[in-house]
Amino acid sequence: MYLDIHKESEQKMKKTVEVFKEELKSLRAGRANPALLDQISIDYYGTLTPLKQVASISAPEPRLLVVQPWDANLIPVIEKEILKSDLGLNPSNDGKLIRLPIPLLTEERRKELVKIVRKSAENAKVSIRNIRRETNDAIKKMEKDKELSEDERKLAENETQKITDKYIEEIDELTRKKEEELLEI
Repeated sequence: MYLDIHKESEQKMKKTVEVFKEELKSLRAGRANPALLDQISIDYYGTLTPLKQVASISAPEPRLLVVQPWDANLIPVIEKEILKSDLGLNPSNDGKLIRLPIPLLTEERRKELVKIVRKSAENAKVSIRNIRRETNDAIKKMEKDKELSEDERKLAENETQKITDKYIEEIDELTRKKEEELLEI
C-alpha cells in the first residue's frame, strides 16, 4: 500500500538530485567543460534551440572551449547569447568557429560561485523535504481512511525519513565536492 507511495517519492527525490547535478555542471571551476554551455539556447529560425543541437562544442585545451556551428550564419547569434549569459566568457571567432578562452577565477568569483552552489543545494533540499511532507500527508490520509494502522503509519513515516536522509546526504556530498573543486587553485 504505502510502498507505492515510497517508490513514487523516491523517484521524485532522484529527479531532484539529477536536476541539482545538472545545475552544478553549468558552474565553471576554471576548467574548460562543454557542459558550461548547456544552459545556452539560440533563436534558430524562430525556435529557441539548445546550442549543442546546432553546433559541436569541444574542449581541445584545459582553458579553451571551441564552438563550431553547423551553419556559419549562426556565429553572430551564438556570440551574442554567450555574451548575454552570466558565464563571463568573451567569444572570438574566425568566421568558422568560436573560441572561448576560460579565464582564471578570482578569489572573489570563487566565493561567489560557492554561494551559488550552496543556494542551489538548499533549494534541492527544500524540494526533497516538500516531497517528504507530501508523502507523509498521503500516509496520514491512508491511516485516516483506515487503510493503515497507527503502527504501520509510524513505520511508513520512518521509512520516508530514511529515504529523505539518503538524498539529502547525497546533495551534501555533491555540494562538498563542487565547493572543493571551485576553491582549488
